[in-house]
Amino acid sequence: MMDNEVWRWVWTGLALLMGLGEIVTAGFFLLPFAIGAGLAAIAAWTGLSDLVQWLLFFVGTGISFLYVRRFMRAQDEDGGLVVGPGRYVGMEARVLERVDTAANTGMVRVEAEEWRASTDGKPIAEGRKVEVVALRGTRLVVREIQ
Repeated sequence: MMDNEVWRWVWTGLALLMGLGEIVTAGFFLLPFAIGAGLAAIAAWTGLSDLVQWLLFFVGTGISFLYVRRFMRAQDEDGGLVVGPGRYVGMEARVLERVDTAANTGMVRVEAEEWRASTDGKPIAEGRKVEVVALRGTRLVVREIQ
């Protein structure tokens, strides 16, 4: 068994390491571990036993995982914040180069950005207005606005 003085620094170091790791990674995966280690560090600094420290680490991590999962699911629901090229779905664009999926051609401008485009319908001539209906890979799928 390690001395409580050692556990204080192990838990504190682990909480800081996981917290810093969370900052540089995506997905909120390390955050629950940082919270659990932080709770265990508090227990160690207040002189609670090793068993209590481990229980706080596991319970704190588990509860944090459940809460973060609930939070992330709410972000994924409709009406959540849409980032990346998915934000263009539903917007109007202008055809810069004839959109012809069979010929593998097509370029549109949405807001101030230019994107490769394809269509599920007939080819769309240059200069026409289109609506972005989907995103497939790195191309916007568009349909002509009548």
